[in-house]
Amino acid sequence: MKNMGKAIVLSTGLLLASTSFSVIPWNTPVVEATSSLKIPKTVYQTTANLNIRAGAGTKYKTVITVPKGKTVIATEKLGDWYKVSYTYSIKGKGYTKIGWVSGRYLKKVSSNPSAGATAKPTAIPKTTYQTIANVNLRTGAGTKYKTIMTVPKGKTVTAAEKLGSWYKVSYQYDWRGKRHVQTGWMSGEYLREYNQYKNTSAAYYFTKTTTLLYSVPKKQGSAVKVASGNGLYSTRMVMNSIGQIWYEVSFKGRKRYVLANDVTKIMPQRFSQTKYQAIKDVGLYAAPGSAHDRLATIPKGTVITSALRIGDWYEVVYKGKKGYIYMSGVTKYVPAPSNSPSNPAPEQPSPPPSTSVTEQEMMGRMFAVRVNLNVRKLPDTNADILETIPRGTIIVPTHETSNNWYKLQYKGKIGYVSGASDYVTEVKTGAPLDGSRNGYQFLDLRTEAPVTAEQINAYIEKNVGGRTSVLIRKGQQFIEAGRKYGVNALYLAAHAIHESAFGTSRLALTKYNLFGYGAYDDAPFVAAYRFPSVDACIDYIAQMIKATYLNPGDKWFKGAYLGFRTNTLSGSRVDESSEGMNFYYASDPYWGQNIARHMANMLAYDPDDYKSAHINENVPFRPTIPQGGDVFPAGIVAVANSDLALYRQKGGEEIAKISKGSVFMLLEKTNDYWIRLQYNGRQYWTNAIKLDNYADYMTVKNLGSVTADGLNVRSTPSTQNNNIIGKLEMGQYVQLKLKSDGTVEQNGSWYKVVLDDGRIGWVHSQYIIRELK
Repeated sequence: MKNMGKAIVLSTGLLLASTSFSVIPWNTPVVEATSSLKIPKTVYQTTANLNIRAGAGTKYKTVITVPKGKTVIATEKLGDWYKVSYTYSIKGKGYTKIGWVSGRYLKKVSSNPSAGATAKPTAIPKTTYQTIANVNLRTGAGTKYKTIMTVPKGKTVTAAEKLGSWYKVSYQYDWRGKRHVQTGWMSGEYLREYNQYKNTSAAYYFTKTTTLLYSVPKKQGSAVKVASGNGLYSTRMVMNSIGQIWYEVSFKGRKRYVLANDVTKIMPQRFSQTKYQAIKDVGLYAAPGSAHDRLATIPKGTVITSALRIGDWYEVVYKGKKGYIYMSGVTKYVPAPSNSPSNPAPEQPSPPPSTSVTEQEMMGRMFAVRVNLNVRKLPDTNADILETIPRGTIIVPTHETSNNWYKLQYKGKIGYVSGASDYVTEVKTGAPLDGSRNGYQFLDLRTEAPVTAEQINAYIEKNVGGRTSVLIRKGQQFIEAGRKYGVNALYLAAHAIHESAFGTSRLALTKYNLFGYGAYDDAPFVAAYRFPSVDACIDYIAQMIKATYLNPGDKWFKGAYLGFRTNTLSGSRVDESSEGMNFYYASDPYWGQNIARHMANMLAYDPDDYKSAHINENVPFRPTIPQGGDVFPAGIVAVANSDLALYRQKGGEEIAKISKGSVFMLLEKTNDYWIRLQYNGRQYWTNAIKLDNYADYMTVKNLGSVTADGLNVRSTPSTQNNNIIGKLEMGQYVQLKLKSDGTVEQNGSWYKVVLDDGRIGWVHSQYIIRELK
């Protein structure tokens, strides 16, 4: 994701179409004609939730409400009303209702009922389901189709297509010693997503970067953000219904789930009981990581004991509270000499440092050298100098001494460097620790890659796994954009693949944003650019990258290659140990490594391919910001957290100001980060709100965005079959209903929402992200 600062299958009970809907529309005019006209059988699709009535007019009783998008067959017409038949199923049984509907809410599908009564199936991510009853597998999507076999309760099936509330599934079973596979259609009413849980040995999983923890093992719904370097305890893993591996973890007393790719496993290490002394005030946390609850503050100078280390954290007990402290806040305790000045011990020669200093293994901790640093023979400033390590070098010491020196091997020599914070900083880095600079991570990205569109396409299709992706068969677009601007096409494809999860991310599917461009860490969805098409995005980014990050004359240039970034444990960049695009483009220190890995997966690195490669040094002009942005629903309330300058139009003169604490309505955000708002009944524009740290400027009370396609809006906060009143699409913004005290109205895990037409409904919070809150 750019540091200017994913198709989802939903729970069956929440998303499957129901057969009874709330009554709309209600204001269709009464037709006074008295005789109907026979018409050829014609298939129509409903364009809204539509009442079937006993007669041709709103004065007649409602027979049933047909959901939006369903098909009906018309045989008679009376004015603007049609006599139709509607077939549906409830609990596996088929029913047909006949009555009259308004033609204002019908769209013609076919004049042949047998050809048009069934819409085309839509692709869904390949998902595993479990049957919750004995359920029939049929030849088509409906109870009118022949039963192939009955699948017993508790069996698993996989689906990659859906038609209404029916799923095309594959069922594997054994019969007479042989494995059989049967494919057919099954009602979603009897299916639930199947997650496979497995108990694991207890371990801590540390976040690699800022990571989201979800309440379910999938990227859906509200999530808790946890910074890098925090340990999460787990004894269970789960493979979810679409094949992702997650760990079930404990965070602040609640069960959460973290994606396996976002964490690193670290086992606790026991050692002999050792005393440490705080060299500053040290926080005591409930678990290893500052994101956990802080139990106490251990004052500077306090002596504490530990015999367990987890990553960079010691387990200690302080005033009866067991917790974890970060190791940089303590040093090994050395008792003061027992001889006082009034009763000195007999004089004797001081022992050499090598015999007076104890050492402890470092277990793979990495440090960035901040100055040209001497390697000495012994851990003492008076010892002989063996070598000098250049500023910016990454070192991996083997031991730490009790007087704060680090033991390491450098250029074949074993020696010591001072651990003073002015000289070295503990870091996480994407730099190759062996010092090598080969492979795609250090390839000049202004060279042409010998990759074909077919190779790019094959890699994407192999990894999409049945999910909806906007990158399918887009290999040629990367080839053409690379040649057009002189950018390595293999890199362009790998960059898009990495940032968009092979074209399946929410940004890719809803904003055609493949590169996370503009997606600040604080506001990844709202801040991200919206592009008119996938091709437009690829072309724009290729030109922008060449004009900036690969342009030696630009302020963003730190080398025309992927490179790496080095971060302190708190996430700050270490400039002298960072280089290439990774320096500015991404806060993830492993970003360059990850994109290089995708490149190698598509086409193995061969140095011969680039020995005599031409470096395209042409620099295109920097493209203008694409038109587009995000329009928010009515009724989005925000509070100013600082004074905000207001303009009548973008780029005009300041004409007003919002004072800190004032309330305004949020209307629109454009790609160039101007925001349109309403204040005191008038509309203004402002560019004073910086989305990379929006909380300094405003708090938005009730803006939500949808993380799944086809999210049901219900009349009550439950999954009853007869309470669906509408649907929301993935990426759609929605107004959350506010109570009189200014907080969002909730009922358990449900949000109350206001639809665009003013109707009130409920959606499950699992599929809503609170934006800019």
